[in-house]
Amino acid sequence: MAGDLFLSTPLLLPLVLTWIVPVLAHEHHGADLTEEQLHAPVDAVLWIHIALQAIVWGFIFPVGMVLGLTRSRWHVPVQSLAFALTFGGIVLGHAHGGRQFPSSTHSHIGSWILVPIFAQLGLGIYLKLHIHERTLRPYAVRAHGVLGRIWPILGWVQGLFGVITLRGFCGEVGAGQCAAHYIMGSGFIAYGMIMALLLVVGDNWVRRSGRSPEWWDSWVIMLWGIINTFTEHHGGEWSVKDMQHTILGILWWAGGALGIFLSRNNQRNVVPGVIIILTGWAMSDHAQALMLSTKVHSMFGYSLMLAGFARVLEVCFIPLPSSPLSERPPLDDNDSEHTLAPAAPKDTGVTAKLNAVRAFRHLPPFLLVASGLLFMSATDEELEAAHEEGVDHVTYVLSMYSIAFLFYLLTVLLLHLYSTSGRNASSAQQPNVVFSAEGIELSDTDASKWYAPLSREEGTSAAAHVLGEDEDD
Repeated sequence: MAGDLFLSTPLLLPLVLTWIVPVLAHEHHGADLTEEQLHAPVDAVLWIHIALQAIVWGFIFPVGMVLGLTRSRWHVPVQSLAFALTFGGIVLGHAHGGRQFPSSTHSHIGSWILVPIFAQLGLGIYLKLHIHERTLRPYAVRAHGVLGRIWPILGWVQGLFGVITLRGFCGEVGAGQCAAHYIMGSGFIAYGMIMALLLVVGDNWVRRSGRSPEWWDSWVIMLWGIINTFTEHHGGEWSVKDMQHTILGILWWAGGALGIFLSRNNQRNVVPGVIIILTGWAMSDHAQALMLSTKVHSMFGYSLMLAGFARVLEVCFIPLPSSPLSERPPLDDNDSEHTLAPAAPKDTGVTAKLNAVRAFRHLPPFLLVASGLLFMSATDEELEAAHEEGVDHVTYVLSMYSIAFLFYLLTVLLLHLYSTSGRNASSAQQPNVVFSAEGIELSDTDASKWYAPLSREEGTSAAAHVLGEDEDD
């Protein structure tokens, strides 16, 4: 393997250099652009660049990251494809005609992002060589893992600045509002995705940490509140918005501190949910210049309030199971959670409760993701542009919710992939024991896969015989 990599590297380097040299030599435009260049139509090359990079950084790289976390053999092929496509996308971004753009944060990050790209690519090749196993390799593994985990953040930030550049938003006048909306909106989206991670696949980690989910929530809320308290007013007279935003910061750090205290000894509490409800109420009554803006802010507030209520219900009435199925004692026919026959009333209640837990726990994180997207789309410039296009608040809000559904779909797909790929695939494929008796187990998995005939020499003392659904007993 090492020899093949060394032989192929000299062949790949000229190809990569032919892509990268034009990028490094490309001069970013400044104030010398004409009005015609600034307002020309976007050409097909730039649209391909946007679509390609959105697919690569929004889907292929995250899938490859998850496959790397699970040690899947598909990690290297998927990431190799992603690197090849993103290099092509970078070239297209510098080779387009049509509309031209002034120098921007997106263009500067586009040049500097080559540093982590080549660092990650180099680390991946080095790790495939399997050399320096006891000296440098352990540090390379850690560096590769850290870079891989921040990949979605890099893609999100660069993609967000790309949208800002394309639409011409967030100039000198609107930069402060853009920063507030995009940072806080991104925070709500990240909060929702992390909550989904903890509630859907992170039960074991939460229990091992010895801290309740609300302990982590409260720390995030408190730290963000401290930052928000001292960054919303920039001198001069206090406006109504300055006062509202600052008092929200005080609410967050005060409530977060209470939540941390109540979460001691691994206790759950409703303080984070109450803070989300109060924040949503404040935002729902946030007066704006445009009616469209007022309606969008109101829906943002209502979504937050619903997310807070859902979180309170989840904490108070839909607690997490006491322990995951994999850590429970072996099942017998008296305490089985599954059955091939119609369930008894007792089992029906247990199964229904577990299904309710699995279904309901998706509601708070999804609403947080939707709230974040609504807030990010509620800047004055965006809503003025929508108003000029004749878009009403119903169409606008439902458009954001549609995007939220796609975002959350991607989130749960990645969580599902993590649970069923690589080193987690074997545990995901284990048969679910639905009945256990002396010498026989019934499984609800595929019979041809899990059937093991009982040898005659072993007699009645042999290991349990597994029967699938389609076999005769």
